[in-house]
Amino acid sequence: MKPFRLVGAALLATALTVTGCSSGTDATSSSAGSTEFAVWDPYPQFDNGSDWVKLLTKCGTDAGVTVKRTGYDTTDLTNKALLAAQQGNSPDVLIVDNPVVSTLAEAGVLTTTDDLKVDTSAFSPNLLAAGRSGGKTYGVPIGANTLALYYNKAVLDKAGVDPAAIKDWASLTAALQKVKASGKKGITFSAIDTEEGSFQYLPWFWGSGANLTQLDSPQSVAALDLWTGWLKSGYAPNSVLNNTQTTSWQEFATGDFAFGENGTWQLANAKKTGFAYGIIPVPSQAGGTAPAPTGGEFVTAPVQSHTARYTTTQKLIACLTSADNALTTDTTLSYIGATTAVQEKQSFDVDLKVWVEAVQAAKGRTSDDLGTKYPRISQPLWGAFQAALSGSKTPQQALTDAQAAAGK
Repeated sequence: MKPFRLVGAALLATALTVTGCSSGTDATSSSAGSTEFAVWDPYPQFDNGSDWVKLLTKCGTDAGVTVKRTGYDTTDLTNKALLAAQQGNSPDVLIVDNPVVSTLAEAGVLTTTDDLKVDTSAFSPNLLAAGRSGGKTYGVPIGANTLALYYNKAVLDKAGVDPAAIKDWASLTAALQKVKASGKKGITFSAIDTEEGSFQYLPWFWGSGANLTQLDSPQSVAALDLWTGWLKSGYAPNSVLNNTQTTSWQEFATGDFAFGENGTWQLANAKKTGFAYGIIPVPSQAGGTAPAPTGGEFVTAPVQSHTARYTTTQKLIACLTSADNALTTDTTLSYIGATTAVQEKQSFDVDLKVWVEAVQAAKGRTSDDLGTKYPRISQPLWGAFQAALSGSKTPQQALTDAQAAAGK
């Protein structure tokens, strides 16, 4: 599973300007009587022989139509969707990274689930919230991934740390202290000045009780104090300032670190490390699982001039997100299901149980009706933790400045 789909929010500000573009597109205008339905997705790595494309074909056959599928890179897909809407030749089904949904909704590109008569009752409310804007829901999640803490069993054994005893920030920091004393390294994560850094920071930010509308709250300062304290104490390396989620994983995979914050998509790589590992949720400050941000895509339906097509579009979406089909798809994409039915099946897999719990506690970056406000908050936030971790500002000053920038 490539992590790029997690960083789609960084593209929102760019996507908002695309409607002024005049370049061409591959879209084919959909006529009222056509039995060919266009589906665009962000999975160009899957060819026609893949399980994913076979599922699309089957869903089309079951609905009595032919599916014309095109896979795009995530960045390209957002831009093409905006341009296609402007030109009046949007696809019938559009599968996009969840932070992009609010951008497309506010641009008038998407139908609502009420208009399309899509039943949303089976979907987890915390995941569905990422597709809400202005009190309306635009599409449904096909699955989700999020963050947790991988740990190296041998490193923790040497330090005398029981991972099951790590329930809050205090117990985690105490564990890092023991690991350092044993001669090993504590924790690695991504604090790069991009959306990847914000994505990795949010579990600690939200785990403090902070809210994205108030970046300089005491809770927010506590979260940044935690990260800066780890660097000052040598529990985390200075390399986190430049780490992407991939390079952070590479550090953890050396076997020298006790913990690595990363996502579901690294499970296959974890099994290749050559050392015994485990996974625990990111703890909140006061105890329990911190809300981590969700990655993953939404299945949406762009506005069509021929609304009679919506009946078939609804059938395609229902097929793609049904419990049995979603389980297969989520397994292919290394996702946790967006419905309780799929999550219950995945909970029987020891490698997925923790991830199911993490997803159940997670929240969308654009939730709380932030929508397209999120990128204007995220960028000052990553600037704040960069400034504090590098020592150029105190956590309080960095976050005060971030709040001022976000409020402009």
